Amino acid sequence: MKDKLKKLTDYLKGVRAEVHKITWPDYRELKDSTVVVIAFIVILSATTLVYDQLIKWVIQAVHIGA
Repeated sequence: MKDKLKKLTDYLKGVRAEVHKITWPDYRELKDSTVVVIAFIVILSATTLVYDQLIKWVIQAVHIGA
């Protein structure tokens, strides 16, 4: 049992040391990254909508023509 507790303690110490190495973004970097992500989501959503409508149109055209 002591061995497992020591392993856990060592692991948590290692995690804590790694967390202190992290460089957290400042407010401007966070805001800029958020804007990029939102813009990408909007563009991807619009693209998906266009392709969805095109596929719907093709399926309807094939179904009516058949």
